[in-house]
Amino acid sequence: MRLPILGLLLALAMPAFSQPAAVQAKLAAYMQAQHAVNGFAGVVLVTRHDSVLLHRAYGLADGEWNVPNTLDTKFTLASISKHFTALAVLQLAERGRLRLTDKLSAFVPGFPTGDAITVHHLLTHTAGLALDFEDMYLHQMSAPPDSVLAYLRRQPVKFAPGTGLQYSNVGYYLLGLIIEKASGQTYGEYLQRHIFDVAGMRNTGLNSNLALVPRLARLYFRDGAALVKNPAINWDVNLGHDGLYSTAEDLAKLDQAMRGTALLSEASKALMNTQHNKQFPGKGFLDHYGYGIFINPFYNQGHYLLTHSGGYFGAMTTMDRYPQDAVFVTVLSNNQAESHWISYGLAGILFGKAVQLPYVHQPLPVAPAGLAAYAGRYGETDILHVGGQLYLQNLETPLLPESERKFFNQKNPDRTVEFLVSKAGRPYALTLTKGGVPETLPRQALSKPGRGAGR
Repeated sequence: MRLPILGLLLALAMPAFSQPAAVQAKLAAYMQAQHAVNGFAGVVLVTRHDSVLLHRAYGLADGEWNVPNTLDTKFTLASISKHFTALAVLQLAERGRLRLTDKLSAFVPGFPTGDAITVHHLLTHTAGLALDFEDMYLHQMSAPPDSVLAYLRRQPVKFAPGTGLQYSNVGYYLLGLIIEKASGQTYGEYLQRHIFDVAGMRNTGLNSNLALVPRLARLYFRDGAALVKNPAINWDVNLGHDGLYSTAEDLAKLDQAMRGTALLSEASKALMNTQHNKQFPGKGFLDHYGYGIFINPFYNQGHYLLTHSGGYFGAMTTMDRYPQDAVFVTVLSNNQAESHWISYGLAGILFGKAVQLPYVHQPLPVAPAGLAAYAGRYGETDILHVGGQLYLQNLETPLLPESERKFFNQKNPDRTVEFLVSKAGRPYALTLTKGGVPETLPRQALSKPGRGAGR
């Protein structure tokens, strides 16, 4: 069974799946609990050797008109768009239209440090540019590209190019402009002709301020306990780092195309999938960044992983590829569900881990005694004790007790902490569960609280 007929053959193909029916049942039960308990809305697709293990839609594409998500609902991809931008840049490099060593000033004159910033720096988030430029594309539906460049030229540089590492939407926006200069086409036209059409991605495109996109899910983000509509976004200048929409099936087609050389040569794919930032350890997992892709980050389940996620005003998306296992997992949400941890949980089920289903957490009315004894560092995870309250990693993540030794975070209920104690009552390890996947972390002898890497 091949992916172009996913929807038609889903019900007929169960006996042919390479995974046992029990695994498929676990995947389905896990996602049903994510929907019923945590309110997940979106579409999930899990394949192995191109056989569909799970492809289902949940929740509403339009909450005001009560329109359900379907298998062909299109979702705003947020930062997964960066993967397409990097792919386009590497294509243009193959065709001699640019070099990765070219300076930004060759394409965008007058940019501060533009004579020092290379295309490589932009691709790897090492250009020293700011994280974002929301002031120019949020609530401003008429800001032209020239005004965006004028705004960006005024922003201070964070560090000299190549000497540091900071995730930058600005850098990928500039890469979008470079694609236009080098190709002579608009960003959307280039991607359509050289990526979407080649891969057979018929339901992928660039968001627009004016054009109607059939079956495009509306976005809802959390404001406390409520869901609210996303703000207006100027899609004309919100591109390169963001801006694309797609379906789960189309992303699977991209996975298929990337296994061959229709989109990129083997040499270019090797460049894309190289960890270029190893000289900057301890930067979350950005030290595992290649070109528009994370290579084998810490949440890889012990299996080689190529991944990118996105998140912005309700759009929460993840595309996980395990090429050595022929496994593909994508989770696309339009209501700020934690797609990255959901994808992690689904992969955990595939790889035989004991993954816990989501459940309703009930905090104890009174906190147990002796909380201070739990404070310390476990693996790379810090447990803080401040003012009679435990926190996970930082003071923005309080932990509520649901038993004497097990705790959860109210905003992220799929993340639990359970302390393991000796007969003498001393904590020697904890089990940290993310997306239902447990990991036991030993307590370090010396506690050095700080900020650890998180996804």
